Amino acid sequence: MRHHGDAEVRGADAAVTDLAVNVRAGTPPEWLKARIAASLDGLAAYPDGRAAREAVAARHGLPAGRVLLTAGAAEAFVLLARALPTRRPVVVHPQFTEPESALRDAGHTVERVVLDERDGFRLTPGAVPEDADLVVIGNPTNPTSVLHPADALAELARPGRTLVVDEAFMDAVPGERESLAGRTDVPGLVVLRSLTKTWGLAGLRIGYVLAEPDTVTALERVQPLWPVSSPALVAAEACCTPSALAEAANAADRMAADRAHLADRLAELAEVRVCGPAAGSFLLIRLPGAAAIRTRLRELGFAVRRGDTFPGLGPDWLRLAVRDPATTDRFVIALAKAVAESAD
Repeated sequence: MRHHGDAEVRGADAAVTDLAVNVRAGTPPEWLKARIAASLDGLAAYPDGRAAREAVAARHGLPAGRVLLTAGAAEAFVLLARALPTRRPVVVHPQFTEPESALRDAGHTVERVVLDERDGFRLTPGAVPEDADLVVIGNPTNPTSVLHPADALAELARPGRTLVVDEAFMDAVPGERESLAGRTDVPGLVVLRSLTKTWGLAGLRIGYVLAEPDTVTALERVQPLWPVSSPALVAAEACCTPSALAEAANAADRMAADRAHLADRLAELAEVRVCGPAAGSFLLIRLPGAAAIRTRLRELGFAVRRGDTFPGLGPDWLRLAVRDPATTDRFVIALAKAVAESAD
């Protein structure tokens, strides 16, 4: 449950191409690095998140009271697990495993709703127990890359239920279609966002929660003092400017084209099944002997994410981060070689 993509490249040499971590290549951009570097002169002062909070709120058309800045979106799962008095929490899988881990660490008994590969890992109406008072789902979902319709997710809302939608990869979706981030008409809605993936800020730890003011206040009560560093706050503010949002939109369009290229190249290999249609910055694939092939791919210079640590998947699944076409072409050659060797 606590295995993540960075484990696949930890300790790897520079010759290994990273297809395991879903962070956009070539990031952070120079202008963002310059903004972060300029913030270092103010490190003697305690962090003040007001400007960043206002910027995030304006970016989504919300009042600042509906925003909570966090040390990465992952911190939000811990806050939710500690702050909300849930009786029957349900996590929809396969998905990012930290929500369930945080709930279990906080002493909660977690139920799983496991989506079916035969349905394309799409949410089935009525799959979530009616009396679940906390429901967690990703959109687009890691690792399946499935984008659920916003209206279908909104229908999960109930009186007395907190509906947590993890939109950590939504800014990689052109037009952010199916996002619930700006909605205030869905009762109990909590949307989580991350600046890690598009902007390459995994090491800085910056994300945020969008929720009803009472929920934000409850989460803030269990959050440590000054949880987000001054450089991270500057990054959050910078990434909400119109020019940054335009850059992110262009990056999402390029990523969609690169993902289509990856899917097309993988379709050339009869042994590989691609889960789709995909909407995220990664693809989930299934192929026999994936564990051995993953090891061989590393020897051939490519790190990919194992899939068997995600509930609902098994040893024949791998997750691949989308990269540029030239990198994809090199990877497919290596994958074809690894597959052929495994058949010998």
